[in-house]
Amino acid sequence: MPKILVTGGCGYIGSHTIVDLINNGFEVVSADNLCNSDERVLDGIEAITGRRVQNYAVDLCDLAATRQIFTEHPGMAGIIHFAALKMVGESVQQPLRYFHNNLNSLLNVLACMQEFGVPNLIFSSSCSVYGNAAELPVTEDTPWQEAESPYGRSKQMGEQIIRDALPATPGLQSMLLRYFNPAGAHESALIGEAPTNAASNLVPVITETAIGLRPEMTVFGADYPTRDGSCVRDYIHVMDLADAHTKALQYVLEGRNAAPCEVFNLGIGEGVTVLEAIRAFEKVSGVALPYRLGSARPGDVVAVYADKTRAAQLLGWTPSRDIEDIMRSAWAWEQRRKKGSSTFVRDNHISG
Repeated sequence: MPKILVTGGCGYIGSHTIVDLINNGFEVVSADNLCNSDERVLDGIEAITGRRVQNYAVDLCDLAATRQIFTEHPGMAGIIHFAALKMVGESVQQPLRYFHNNLNSLLNVLACMQEFGVPNLIFSSSCSVYGNAAELPVTEDTPWQEAESPYGRSKQMGEQIIRDALPATPGLQSMLLRYFNPAGAHESALIGEAPTNAASNLVPVITETAIGLRPEMTVFGADYPTRDGSCVRDYIHVMDLADAHTKALQYVLEGRNAAPCEVFNLGIGEGVTVLEAIRAFEKVSGVALPYRLGSARPGDVVAVYADKTRAAQLLGWTPSRDIEDIMRSAWAWEQRRKKGSSTFVRDNHISG
């Protein structure tokens, strides 16, 4: 049973990926400092899979603490590196914090991979590396534009760091997975998106508004050059994304990779506007959503969605859920949390 370290394992994408990894026969260790997550998500993972995952609540910017994980778990087959700060707007306000955290944690993980001979890295990148792309959909070869936020730039820099580290690390294989907009929850509603800080992603903002935790939501930007004036994104169900990570890991473990570093877009391949996403939620939930139109938000790109051909051809990965499935599962998760029947509930009430 291959052992995998998942950094950011108590976070949103990390926790769902752990479920998929366990269900596919992997042994998993988590490292998460809990700065924007809750260790009680491990209860949800255990309820779903029957396996208890060990989490190291350490800051990966601390090299000594990071080395200790590798020391205690020799012979790991690979790392899936999720751990990073990820809020676009916050990164505009706190750029140095984002660069410090997102880059130093990656450097320490790579240093430990070199030292302990861990051969495979799956890196959590982002469609934000493309900036405001000149053509849509974006392919893996679409030229990067100027990043629209420090978060996006940290992902551009992270990818370059990995590329530069490969020649100096014989045997290291890497996969750069560029996510589009993960959303939704596990079908059990035992785990889902539950940031300890105020949510800024669209789908949790929608469900928090619908459940009454926010009096209304704001649609940031109503005059973009899109079909309804709101910005366009490619929303991918978190369990489809988790499946892609498992398939990427299997791809490198089986030696199918054609190069030491490969890149894959992970999205549905269709653009959905913010207003269309709201209407999809209203359709599946039967709840009318109070919202207002506001000014564009610094750091947001106008539109981006994926060409997913390469992932389909090489990884054998095709997403099976659409925007309505995303909204349906996210709403079930939000309702279960309000009733207190989920594995853990939100500790902080959000006022706006």
